[in-house]
Amino acid sequence: MTDDQTTRLGDPAELPDEGEFDTSLRPRRFADFVGQTSVKEQLEIFVQAARNRGETLDHVLLAGPPGLGKTTLAGIIATELGVSIHTTSGPALERKVDVAGILTNLQQGDVLFVDEIHRLNTAIEEVLYPAMEDYEIDIMIGEGPAARSIRLSVPPFTLIGATTRSGLLTTPLRDRFGVTQRLEYYTDPQLAAIVRRSAGILGVTIDDESAAQLAARSRGTPRVANRLLRRVRDFAEVRHEGTIDVDICLAALELFQVDHEGLDKLDRDILLAIVQKFDGGPVGLDTLAVALGEEADTLMDVYEPYLIMRGFLKRTPRGRVVTSSGFRHCGIEPPSGGPGKLFD
Repeated sequence: MTDDQTTRLGDPAELPDEGEFDTSLRPRRFADFVGQTSVKEQLEIFVQAARNRGETLDHVLLAGPPGLGKTTLAGIIATELGVSIHTTSGPALERKVDVAGILTNLQQGDVLFVDEIHRLNTAIEEVLYPAMEDYEIDIMIGEGPAARSIRLSVPPFTLIGATTRSGLLTTPLRDRFGVTQRLEYYTDPQLAAIVRRSAGILGVTIDDESAAQLAARSRGTPRVANRLLRRVRDFAEVRHEGTIDVDICLAALELFQVDHEGLDKLDRDILLAIVQKFDGGPVGLDTLAVALGEEADTLMDVYEPYLIMRGFLKRTPRGRVVTSSGFRHCGIEPPSGGPGKLFD
């Protein structure tokens, strides 16, 4: 069994309950989607062209850091096409029969959304190749000398793959996507607009300055912006009258230990560990993970990208090094020879 889920997003009568947070805050149309202007414009053209011709949309690969809207865009594409979306993930597809079961249950034109598609194993990819190109799958019947292969037809469909690590995709799989888009981090004005939209959906009163404060601390990511909004809303409801003004917003962010650069406690712990335990670096990822009690993959995929983007951390062939800006953000003056020089 897989965790495959099907939603008829094109049918308003079957839309998920508005009370569910993840659904209620997700835009359902391109017109409501904020940011990613170039990506959105191109996808709108491709979707409209496919509808005009009555054809199935080409397979789409969406790449980029977590929380930027890949899943949301997949849902919007299905809604705009007026078809069902079947959702699963790379790690959930462990056996060929899992894929065969999903593909044979698709209706013509449906969207199959595979999150973390870079984590598909080779055997699953081999099933997808003929399905993506010829809308057929090969299934082995029986075992040993009596085993034989049969080919089954599947209805034309659109595979939308989402990945945070496109470099891990195999070339044969990557080449089978007709549309490839990379999502970028959002600007503060875009995030502020998202915060105001989400606040309206949640029934929260928030002023523009508070929305700007949340946007500045959201790490360029809508998912983080919405998460902070929910936590500040909780603070405002419990400690105040429910309305969010800038003083309440700043008090909540201080309580939640989110600083003016959007760094949380673990972000700062990473910088401080390198500075205080390893003289600013370089230090290997595995050694750093042990020092912090965190998984190396979590540090590399979740925390490091933002620290590097903000210029507080850099990766070198010898390991991670805290920059001068990183030292100063920790309230420590960098060494006179520069970060990383203490080991030379």
